[in-house]
Amino acid sequence: MEPVMFRVDDQPPSNHASIQPSTTALLQSLHELRQLMRQGNCVQIPETLKPHPSYRQSAENLLAYLCLRRRDIRSLQNQLAELGLSSLAGCEAYCLSAVENVTAALQSLTGEALSDDTPAAPGLASGRAHLRLHTEALLGPTGDDRAVRIMVTLPEQAANDAAMVRDFLAQGMNCARINCAHGNADSWSRMIDHVRSGADELGRNCKVMMDLAGPKLRTGDIAHDTAVLKIKPERDRCGRVTRPARVWLTAQATEVRSDMPAVQSPWIEVPAKWLANLRSGDTLKLRDARGAKRVLNVVEHTPGGCWAELEKTVYLTSGLKLKVKRETKREAGKKQAQTKITAVPKSESFIELRVGESLVLQRNGIGHQAQHDDKGEISAPACVVCDVPELYRDARVGQPIWFDDGKIGGRIEAVNYEKLEIGIEHIVHASGRAKLRCAKGINLPETDLQLAALTDEDLRALEFAVAHADVVELSFANTVEDVQALAGHLRRLGRDDLGVVLKIETRKGFENLPAMLLAGMQFEGFGVMIARGDLAVESGFERLAEVQEEILCLCEAAHVPVIWATQVLETLAKKGAPSRAEITDAAMGVRAECVMLNKGPHVLDAIRTLDDLLRRMQGHHVKNRGMMRCLSVAKEPSGLVAAHPT
Repeated sequence: MEPVMFRVDDQPPSNHASIQPSTTALLQSLHELRQLMRQGNCVQIPETLKPHPSYRQSAENLLAYLCLRRRDIRSLQNQLAELGLSSLAGCEAYCLSAVENVTAALQSLTGEALSDDTPAAPGLASGRAHLRLHTEALLGPTGDDRAVRIMVTLPEQAANDAAMVRDFLAQGMNCARINCAHGNADSWSRMIDHVRSGADELGRNCKVMMDLAGPKLRTGDIAHDTAVLKIKPERDRCGRVTRPARVWLTAQATEVRSDMPAVQSPWIEVPAKWLANLRSGDTLKLRDARGAKRVLNVVEHTPGGCWAELEKTVYLTSGLKLKVKRETKREAGKKQAQTKITAVPKSESFIELRVGESLVLQRNGIGHQAQHDDKGEISAPACVVCDVPELYRDARVGQPIWFDDGKIGGRIEAVNYEKLEIGIEHIVHASGRAKLRCAKGINLPETDLQLAALTDEDLRALEFAVAHADVVELSFANTVEDVQALAGHLRRLGRDDLGVVLKIETRKGFENLPAMLLAGMQFEGFGVMIARGDLAVESGFERLAEVQEEILCLCEAAHVPVIWATQVLETLAKKGAPSRAEITDAAMGVRAECVMLNKGPHVLDAIRTLDDLLRRMQGHHVKNRGMMRCLSVAKEPSGLVAAHPT
């Protein structure tokens, strides 16, 4: 069947006779497409599909939409637009009705008889009503004139700071997210208490969401090198000292508490008896780790320790000698008291990697730097640890592997049940070098990892969640079996009414999304999170925009609410000022039902900014449809009034 093509310079048809020959093939295409969608058999439906009553019509619409998107209909869309009819763009929520309506319009235009007595499919209003119903079932009502909810990941301080949580709520937080990878039942309980009491005080609705950590692959512990503390003063452009460096001398570094100055400042540990004899005005002499002579001036003595200042950069390690010097007549000629530094803060361990080097990922042990021979050549490659056995069972030679959110990439060169040998091929930093630390993510986008979505730790957290939370988020949801496993545990715990969010963060999860949507419709409160961090690494950064677009479309067709997540206003939350790109990204979150912010020292500013952005943008976008609100132009063209007088 040859599609009918229209050129921009074609003369518009003037009557039915001239339209008829041009639209016959177009009408035939629409009839075939409508029949295909009515059958709804383009995908395999899970045998266990038993949608909640509120999702039955949504399941039918999703199946019809999958049939619609099985074909490339861009040529058909262009032809419909040329005739001034709906191009079917933005029809996700009511796709069958949209096709039937445009078919009927074209039949009316051509004079073809409307003989079909098939019941009409639910229309746009019905699709929007279903999505609104499902969104409120999962996320609750917004309580204000902003349609898109704001979710905030609570920092650990929220367990001890009720005022912080109340401020989040006052600025517009609608959902409070607790990351179960951090904290424990005690801190989670206090966070939830603060959310509930703050919401009651302000008269706001706020859902508590608990994010199960899932089977995320991470690097393990790395051996510590000799701890070295570098302290340097502040200098101006010319190198003159503008503020001396300060260091806290303490006898109890192993018991550092949140109320001690050492938490925010460099510290060194010294013997208690020696420290007790220090006084303000004392001078401490030493040779630092390089052998350079340095002087520390004691400027303040307290019962808990001493403050000392210096005006030259110093490198301190445990074992270095400190010698007291006092310029008084009484002390003159006396032997100066001396001691040794007993401890300095341990710096965060890391492995330094370069492009072209090798890295061993092993199941047991502890990570370490590469070993070098007397000539400086690498005699043994660097090593990191990950104790997940399925990784070594399922990985294959030639497959790519990424670390730390895609900052370091390589390819697997050898595999056995205890280790992988990896050749480093990609490092983000321009220097070609990168530091790999412990607890960093590992992604294998082409490896079919057979990992259960629920770990033992997740099941323990789930027992807490069913008693205290409103919604549970399933990380690394990859298959229908993962969804059914969660449903089974919720039934066992007597909370099959708990809201469920599937986090899509792998290629496998994206590919299985249609089936998982159908399986997830058994929950009354059900949603999807686009977890763009891992998803970008898994699918490729260049494909992320396309992937998130398809997820948005599929979820709208299923009338399932979407949470837009990862790095939203991240620079603003962490540093206090947003980048231009992230403002645009956050604004496009209006196409979802909820936007998630991660923690940071300036997250309150991020909530305010996001609230303002979403309010502004909801007049321009409703899901996948652009809206034509009045333009906010500064000044109308001068000829506009004359050309179009009122």
